[in-house]
Amino acid sequence: MSRHADKIGSLLFCPDCGTLLNLPQDGQFQVTCEQCAHVEPASSYENIEIITKSHPDAFPSALRQKRKTQTKEHAANEDLLKVTEKCPECGHMEAYSKEAQLRSADEGSTIFYTCVKCKFGWRVNN
Repeated sequence: MSRHADKIGSLLFCPDCGTLLNLPQDGQFQVTCEQCAHVEPASSYENIEIITKSHPDAFPSALRQKRKTQTKEHAANEDLLKVTEKCPECGHMEAYSKEAQLRSADEGSTIFYTCVKCKFGWRVNN
């Protein structure tokens, strides 16, 4: 009797040795486990929803800035944005940001942050 792969989230594992099974390539009807040669039908991968998530600290700041949720802050200072950025002082995950071009035009801008919670300020050159 043939056993089918164990599903955890959107991943399939070999039922014999526990190795993560590769996705089937286009036109491939089965996947073979690289460790123990168990054969899994490609149909086991049908209707699987693949979800990926990244930890907030997984990317360098310049890359993380490009994928942030930004909310316009309508307060006394109209040019501030509230962004998801970790405060290096208290660890809070919200800060106000303002971008300014302080260096020559062919270089990146500078982003100024102020923590929403502790008001600590820091800057990052893009």
